[in-house]
Amino acid sequence: MPQLFPANPAATMVIRHVTPDIVTMSLPFARFGRLQFGGRGTLVKLSTGSLAVFSPVSLTPEVREKVESLGGNVKYIAAPDLEHHLHLTPWKKAYPQAEILAPEGLFEKRQSNPEYADTEFQHIFKKEDKLPRSISNEFDAEFDTEYVHGHGSRELVFLHKPSRTVIEADMLFNLPATEQYSKSPEGPKLNFLTKLLLPLMSTAPPATWQRRFAWYILSSKNRPAFNESVRRIEQWDFDRLIPCHGDTIETGAKGVWRDVMAWHLPDQKNV
Repeated sequence: MPQLFPANPAATMVIRHVTPDIVTMSLPFARFGRLQFGGRGTLVKLSTGSLAVFSPVSLTPEVREKVESLGGNVKYIAAPDLEHHLHLTPWKKAYPQAEILAPEGLFEKRQSNPEYADTEFQHIFKKEDKLPRSISNEFDAEFDTEYVHGHGSRELVFLHKPSRTVIEADMLFNLPATEQYSKSPEGPKLNFLTKLLLPLMSTAPPATWQRRFAWYILSSKNRPAFNESVRRIEQWDFDRLIPCHGDTIETGAKGVWRDVMAWHLPDQKNV
């Protein structure tokens, strides 16, 4: 099996505060061992002092230190889709009080691996759930959540309302993964295969190829449901977007989102 993450994640991980209450943990991640997607976990401190981690990455000593500096009370661990779950179990073991959020089907997927099989999920998002979905009073006060079950990987997208920040996994990509590869031995230099596929994962205007990727690939499972989710996210008030793959969009993210998802919004035409 190709190596997805670096053998020594602590050596290449970039841990930084996006805001006083939001920390990103970025490191190299190579899809199929070759595509330089980059990986990122996001840690958010709620006003109650509880912590939520989204798409958790390797729990290195440096990450543990950062968690402790924020109070140490990890209350929520979110697996944002069927793919971003590899580090759930170490985080749950380290913080047993934490509740796991995940889309339907992920728990069953993990049962084939003895390493994952005994990790319980407390909040499973299902397509028949009534809206709005509720996790807890403290979580709901700060986050809106959209379950994009029309996406092939069953995406959970989160809005941190106080900071106007969207946190997501595989809905929108923002390659190249400059920050995520900034401490790797090869640096942010792209290999040939990544360069070849870069237009599919770039938000550079007019983002035509990523529009096509969203239309023909990401939404092909159930495009009407995907469209409904995109239009609900469109109603959110956000300016920043933290993707799992590629650089964080620090400001102007709503416009980037509209550009990439234009064909899924009302009064837009496919090209």
